[in-house]
Amino acid sequence: MTQTLPCFLILSSWLQDKKMKAYTLTKHGKPSVLKIAEVPEPKPNAGEIRIKIKRIGINYAEILSRKGMYGWAPKLPYILGMEAFGAVEALGENVSHRQIGEHVIVGTQFGSYAEKIIVKERQALPVIESFSPEENAAYAVNYMTAWVSLFGMARLRSTDSVLIHAAAGGVGTAAVQLAKHFGCTVFGTAGSDEKIKLLSDLNIDGAINYRTQDFENEIKKMTNGKGVDVILEVVGGDVYKKSLCLLNPLGRIVIAGFASMNLQKWNPLSWLRTWRDMPKATIMKMAEKSYGVMATHLGYLLPDEKQLQQTWNELCTFMEKNNIKPVVGHIFNFDEIAKAHELMESRKSHGKIVINVSS
Repeated sequence: MTQTLPCFLILSSWLQDKKMKAYTLTKHGKPSVLKIAEVPEPKPNAGEIRIKIKRIGINYAEILSRKGMYGWAPKLPYILGMEAFGAVEALGENVSHRQIGEHVIVGTQFGSYAEKIIVKERQALPVIESFSPEENAAYAVNYMTAWVSLFGMARLRSTDSVLIHAAAGGVGTAAVQLAKHFGCTVFGTAGSDEKIKLLSDLNIDGAINYRTQDFENEIKKMTNGKGVDVILEVVGGDVYKKSLCLLNPLGRIVIAGFASMNLQKWNPLSWLRTWRDMPKATIMKMAEKSYGVMATHLGYLLPDEKQLQQTWNELCTFMEKNNIKPVVGHIFNFDEIAKAHELMESRKSHGKIVINVSS
């Protein structure tokens, strides 16, 4: 008995100190600040589960978080990442709806740039069985953002005409698919011929290369000067201002991002430019034309379990009914997340960027 005790103590100590790999953000900056480190493997508390991550979905909000420009991010240091696909490997007490080995989709504020993550049971959503692991990782944040924007906020109607900015990106392709399958006439802007081709493959009604064409003039041509009923705006600046001119009476514009923001804490001039370019609403102008300006942020809806579940159920039902699958544009390995950020920040990516963590 005494001979086996030291081995037991060594094993016990090893289990307590078990490590995992993760990207812990310790300072803001360029993609080069993203470095893999070994951190303690987390243990689930009551009502929590631990998930072994297999795929990670990359979101533009994480670019802003890395730069220190995202208001919903926690204080440093923290592990970046808002969504993932993986398998449940440990349960805390009082967990009743998840099982060991079950595949789930994770939606969270942070923590998915890691080999494992702890979330509350309700934040682990059932996977779509017909989706690949990459498609499941590309699904939750983008499609729920698009669904909330178009159906929850804009109250989309099948007779509406819709303009989607950054239409070849993760949220953009999701919005194009949802609006087209709902029966709307859909237009989109993108920044390259390759992206225009992608939008054509999604059967969009009109695609505009904003680098070579003036989208305001092109939309007016495509609609015989009438404009559009709904706009999904994720850019800000002049894009937002010109978009307002395209809204029909009783039109709705939903702001779900601000990709043009380039706030530099050390540069006071950037503060002024950021304030100038932030989307703003003027009540009198809205009244004169009878249009609505709305904004949404999926993260702030996460604590509302009832709203989250209702949105998820409606979205999944629509996706399965119409046989819609997420557009996965690029796949990187776990040690290439910095490269994935560089690609997304360059605006040369299309569809969803997914990280392959494990099989």
